[in-house]
Amino acid sequence: MRTLLALVLALAATLAPAQSYPNRPIKLIVPFAPGGSADLVGRLLAQQMSESLGQPVVVENKGGASGMLGNEYVAKSAPDGYTLTVGTLGPFAVNQTLFDKVPYDNIRDFAPITLTGISSHILVAHPSVPVQNVIDVIALAKEKPGQLTFASSGTGNATHLTFELFKARAGIDIVHVPYKGGGPAMADLVGGQVLFSFASMASAVPFVRAGRLRAIAVSGGERSALFPEVPTVAESGLPGFASEDWQGILAPAKTRPEIVQKLNAEIGRILLLPEVKAKLAAAGFDPKPSTPEKFAQFIQAETLKWAKLLKGIGIKVQ
Repeated sequence: MRTLLALVLALAATLAPAQSYPNRPIKLIVPFAPGGSADLVGRLLAQQMSESLGQPVVVENKGGASGMLGNEYVAKSAPDGYTLTVGTLGPFAVNQTLFDKVPYDNIRDFAPITLTGISSHILVAHPSVPVQNVIDVIALAKEKPGQLTFASSGTGNATHLTFELFKARAGIDIVHVPYKGGGPAMADLVGGQVLFSFASMASAVPFVRAGRLRAIAVSGGERSALFPEVPTVAESGLPGFASEDWQGILAPAKTRPEIVQKLNAEIGRILLLPEVKAKLAAAGFDPKPSTPEKFAQFIQAETLKWAKLLKGIGIKVQ
């Protein structure tokens, strides 16, 4: 009888944190400046989670160091489910090879919750640049080596690496200008301070539709439903070219499994709501919720894939 009572009490103690969670506000860190795709998805999730969990989910932008500043903050936070991060390709699969020093271990220091989705990028140019397609961009770059500029959301970010792959495949030299997020990068691109970018759909869509940027090509393997008339890079002169970004939600390592599972179920449910899917689709984002285990495996596979790719083309930041 005492053994049974002990088991019941132990089970109750295990379930209690998940049942009472959350009982105070949750902080969702976006490790980039406002205005980019991570910020857009993070804020949409935060709004929905606040309503369904009964506690405020507050988005906090901590941009800097190619996404590493915000993620270091999360890695060092208490593993209680009240500090989460929007993880993306750069900070969680690229920086480990690109930089000599990363202030966290992308596998050991985090508890993956769920992949949220993937998106292509769109090659855009300032309207003053005399280019209409990929062949024009390559020709202009070869005519003016080292004189043209491209903006990214930060060194190691997918917007950066996609352009570096483009440069390597095309054999051209265009100068990289990194920013702390998609918003600042787009502001300078629209202003003409930089000339090109492989921007996130979320950042570029309003400017392309307003005629303030020119859409050249899409980075993924297929055309985007947002711009069906815009060809992929692969069909525009660089066969086989494909690059996509991804996002997910993570907590600090050692966060209790029942809290991870609760967040996984809730975020997965939200991502598949028709109204949420519609808003994400409008930003070129394809929801792909997963289990925590599959997301962990995905991060490991992406880290290995990009390590091989980056070493192959010789990209490194000291």
